[in-house]
Amino acid sequence: MSTRKIEFAEGEYYHVYSRGVERRKIFMDEDDYERFTRLLYAANSTMPVHLGRRQGVALADIPRGGPIVAIGAWCLMPNHFHLLLKEIKENGISEFLHKLLTAYSMYFNIKYQRKGSLFEGPFSAKHLDSDRYLKHQYAYIHLNPMGIIESRWKEKIIKDAKKTKKFLDSYRYSSLQDYAGIERGEDLIVMPELFPKYFKSAPDFRKMLEEWLNFTLL
Repeated sequence: MSTRKIEFAEGEYYHVYSRGVERRKIFMDEDDYERFTRLLYAANSTMPVHLGRRQGVALADIPRGGPIVAIGAWCLMPNHFHLLLKEIKENGISEFLHKLLTAYSMYFNIKYQRKGSLFEGPFSAKHLDSDRYLKHQYAYIHLNPMGIIESRWKEKIIKDAKKTKKFLDSYRYSSLQDYAGIERGEDLIVMPELFPKYFKSAPDFRKMLEEWLNFTLL
């Protein structure tokens, strides 16, 4: 089994990500996405995870202790996910990811009657050790869903900017709507107050995405 060559430190920022074993899908339907979203909230706690059958309930109604990490951004894709995390408690990131991935794997394996690991190896993490590197993650993580409709987005090549912007605004399984000023009723997962103030307002955040999207258009 491979291991991470990184040590987490309180007060530092990290890009954490993981994909399904053999690149398999880890979210098969809307209920799966919703389950993982609620686990992002429920597992970020000093208490054990007790989500039970709380599918569709408001995050505020899920019992939780104090947070053990700060989540700055998140995005769920069909076969992987991305998180921007800050360690606020010793061993908080490792504890959070263990609870999150264990709880979701148990749910998934029971639902789809399968056995074995759902995720490939231990989760991956990169230390964001510069201001520029940290700020870049807000664009990278939130623009990841473009890969669903624009296969060359990482090359900054976009065929239909208008369609892409509309798709990103409507994509529910990331924190983009929280930063872009799109009302969806729940904003309890991200803790932007514990991250640098790169965006003073929703228009500032949108401007950053616009600048990236307008880089190259076919």
